[in-house]
This record gives sequence, C-alpha cells and structure tokens, in this order.
Amino acid sequence: MEKIKNVIFDLGGVVLHLDRLQAVARFKAMGVEEAEQMLDAYHQNGVFLQVEDGSLSAEEFCTEIRKLTGNEDLPYQTIADGWLGFIKEIPMYKLNYILELRKKCNVYLLSNTNPFIMEWARSKAFTPEGRPITDYFDRLYASYELKMVKPNPAIFDFILKDSGAIPSETLFLDDGKANVEEAAKFGIHIYQPQDGEDWRNVVDSYLE
Repeated sequence: MEKIKNVIFDLGGVVLHLDRLQAVARFKAMGVEEAEQMLDAYHQNGVFLQVEDGSLSAEEFCTEIRKLTGNEDLPYQTIADGWLGFIKEIPMYKLNYILELRKKCNVYLLSNTNPFIMEWARSKAFTPEGRPITDYFDRLYASYELKMVKPNPAIFDFILKDSGAIPSETLFLDDGKANVEEAAKFGIHIYQPQDGEDWRNVVDSYLE
C-alpha cells in the first residue's frame, strides 16, 4: 500500500459525537411536528436537506421553519440551537490527535452540514480552549458551501481535484455506509467508525 499522505474526516459521528434525539426534541419543541422524519443521522430530508445542500440559506431556512411552526417570531438563535442539539460531545483527545496528525500529512474535513453548525464550529466557542475548527484542518469542505451532499460522487471528485490528493494515498473516515462505499469507488482507502468510536489506532495503522 502506498503511504497515506491525506486523511479526510467526516464531522458528526467521527470527530464529534452526535445526539440526534436531542436535535429532534428541540425542533419538535419549536413546533416542527415531522422533525423525527426530517432529521436523520446521515442524510436529512425536506428543508433540512435543502439547507445542507445549499439550496436554502440560513435565513431562508429560518423562514421555512417559521412557516412550518406557524410562529413568525421564532428567533434565529432558537432555530440554530435546534441544529446544535446534534452536538453531544466534543472529544478533545480526537482534536488533539488531529493537530498532531497535521504534522505528518494533509488533513481535511468533508461534512454534510449547514451554516448553523459551521457558524458555531468556526467560532471560539467550538472548544473549551477557544480554538475554532479551522485550527485543526488544512481545509474544510462543507456540503452547503459546495452545493452538494455526500454520497454524491461529484463531491469526492471535487475534493480530490481541489486538494490535489491522490486516491491511493488518501484515507477517508465516515460513519455513513453509503458515503464510504462511494469514496471507495474512487480508489480512496476507507474506514467506517461507529458513532463515538476511538479510531486513532486505525489511522495510525494506515500511517505505519
């Protein structure tokens, strides 16, 4: 096997630990009755998908949520907090590992995410140390900014061309089965961790 020079991480379920039920509960509390069906751990539906694939801006999403709930006065921050309900834990041991990993290879983030999550992640509120997510990765690839979501093959084609990464020298970690299967078609090495799994030894094994 060729030496791994690039590692691509998914965000939710890989770097951060998720709590889907908390997010569902927060949106239900706002009055989004179909939150259970629209919010998924791997792939959103309806307006929740539209804000992740960039079809809707943050403000447009808020407008749609206000329509769904019948509450025209629903604050932006309340809606943002609904999305942040997904964040169960920020395991610093993983982020510290990624910092060290950057000394050995290129490290990228590829996430199906939205402006609410990334606004928080790019701020000093991301970690207790006051470090934003941009401190940990060489480049961030967010679905809503790319206008496409995993497992669309175009997203993998884009990241390989944009970063200059060679598939055989690249490892991709994602907890979504469809996502890793699509990446493998490009010749990328893959690993599918469980939510909350400590994958450090796995990454180390690819770097040996």
